[in-house]
Amino acid sequence: MDTMIELPAMRRSAELAPNTADADSRTVEVVWSAGARVRRATFFGEPYDEELSLDPTHVRLDRLNAGAPFLKVHELDTLDAVIGSVVPGSARIENGRGIALVRISERADVEPIWRDIQAGHIRAVSIGYQVHRFEVSKPEAARELWRAVDWTPFEVSAVAVGADPAAVFRAQSSLHDCVLHRRDAPTPQGASPMTDKTQTPASDAAVPATQQPTEPVETEDTIMTEPKANTTEPQRGEVETRAQTKPQKPDAAPAPDTEAVATRAREAERDRVSTIYDLAGRLNLERGFAEDLVKRGVSVDESRRLILDQVAAKSDETRTFGHVSVPLGGRDERITRRDAVANALLHRYSPTLFQLEDAARQYRGMTLLELARESLGNAGVNTRGLSRDEVATRALHSTSDFPEILSAVTNKTLRQAYEAYPRTFMLFCRQVLATDFKAMHRVQLGEAPQLLEVGESGEFKRGTLGESKESYKVKTYGRVVAITRQTLINDDLDAFTRIPAMYGNSIAQLESDVVWGVITANPAMADGNALFHTTHKNLAGTGAALAVDAVGAARAAMAKQTGLDKKTVLNVRPAFLIVPASLELKAEQLVAQNLVPAATSSVVPQSIRTLAPISEPRLDAASETAWYLAASPNQIDTIEYAYLEGQQGAYIETRNGFDVDGVEIKCRLDFGAKAIDWRGLYKNPGA
Repeated sequence: MDTMIELPAMRRSAELAPNTADADSRTVEVVWSAGARVRRATFFGEPYDEELSLDPTHVRLDRLNAGAPFLKVHELDTLDAVIGSVVPGSARIENGRGIALVRISERADVEPIWRDIQAGHIRAVSIGYQVHRFEVSKPEAARELWRAVDWTPFEVSAVAVGADPAAVFRAQSSLHDCVLHRRDAPTPQGASPMTDKTQTPASDAAVPATQQPTEPVETEDTIMTEPKANTTEPQRGEVETRAQTKPQKPDAAPAPDTEAVATRAREAERDRVSTIYDLAGRLNLERGFAEDLVKRGVSVDESRRLILDQVAAKSDETRTFGHVSVPLGGRDERITRRDAVANALLHRYSPTLFQLEDAARQYRGMTLLELARESLGNAGVNTRGLSRDEVATRALHSTSDFPEILSAVTNKTLRQAYEAYPRTFMLFCRQVLATDFKAMHRVQLGEAPQLLEVGESGEFKRGTLGESKESYKVKTYGRVVAITRQTLINDDLDAFTRIPAMYGNSIAQLESDVVWGVITANPAMADGNALFHTTHKNLAGTGAALAVDAVGAARAAMAKQTGLDKKTVLNVRPAFLIVPASLELKAEQLVAQNLVPAATSSVVPQSIRTLAPISEPRLDAASETAWYLAASPNQIDTIEYAYLEGQQGAYIETRNGFDVDGVEIKCRLDFGAKAIDWRGLYKNPGA
């Protein structure tokens, strides 16, 4: 017999496989189901066992393979909760397990989660799924077994602790239809295979009593229905009673009026439902409690007793919380302690940049060696009687969390210094990501062909786009520095803070050197001419000092730049005035607002005052008089710079030293830059 019920989306625990994490593609494999049998809480009556069939014909993988979201703890109402997605086409059933590949987002706020996944700190995941059809059986002396033979996984979530497999999460807006197929129950004659709403066919009702066989049998089926607005269907909680009467003997009594019976049952059910909801509402009980009474068909008298018991229990109960975080093997405590120690060291390095957190106050006065000794003690290592040298050596090479603390400190100081360094090129250049270290070919698109008039019944003429190719590739820059055990013994915190900060500063400087080197070196483009060349019409024939007339002439030259066909005028408008440090004040005066001009000739036009000045001291080494104009990269390509995908900006790694007795810090940058189009840049040698 098949029964149509309504179910919410369900969730159950699964697991990540951190050893499959790929740092380059930012992917990790997820075992989203192993089909384990779990016990579900009482929901529609007695507890039951649920089993997810992993027969490929029973699982709908469409939503996973379409790029289902990878969420943060099943948060469904905010975009920030999306921390990645399932790689399209990767979800599959393999050796009785559901497997998929998840790609992690590149957002900055997701980076800590990705690092924890790679390190194996985050291993638990949970899937959300909907069941469309259960096959229900009742083994002897056991609970009912509900086996999902048609179900859809629709999201995967990273969680701190795997969810209780018996938990079911209800949401009023997420109910969906599910068929219960009870294999051990007969299907009533005339019933639909997908519902238990058995109705008497009109043709049967019209058969005369004298033509009906013997042995009258009357069956009733009671189901719960959801509210439907503006219909004649029964309201929430109504009981539909459909009577089906088998043929009777010729001398049997006439069949009862089934419509009248159904009407009386509906009226009685309305009274029961309204009374239960009214009592629960007046006593401030949760609506879910009343819904459970309604769905279970509890009588009004029994409902009154249960409601009073619930009120009494609520008045005496101790406050409880629905979600309890249970540390796994002390891992949460270790992470909390490690972060607190790192914060104390960072605050000691720079109190203004890193505020002291409450959890870190107990560590702020401790030396590096004292922190190392405590880390060993927390890891179960007895340090009594050990010399300072032995403590330092064991802390750097043991299973304690001290190397991780040093790694967190060096990483944060490097990142802070890297982001603080002023990189002036980012305003007029465009950033891209390179997927590998191969040469990237950038097409310099020409203008679109002019539209031509098409006469009546005329033919559309074809046009072509001119193009010119520029190419460059990402290069790797790096350095390794060793921090020895002597650093710990001498309590030299600068080795873990100032040295990484200097690295961060030098990486940002390197990026600026590469990009501004394109301007000062004036390299050849794909057409064989230099970036700034009279052939490109972006180089002034004679140098002129930075002034209104000279800037006006440069603006006019950029506006008259043509496409690759040498005909179409592009009307490029400059947005930035780029000068060496020696001309910074002059540039600021030029674009400043005129308060009271002495003469009409002294007025600076609004078009020049809208230019944003950029001062870069690297230009002084090439020329203290040359100045430049640059268009916005949103209008036309200028200079493009690229990071390796997944390695944007500075990257730092630490490991226990092998060649040295201490910790090695490796700093790396994957970066490249190239001028893509000369028409968005203009140079005046100055005077």
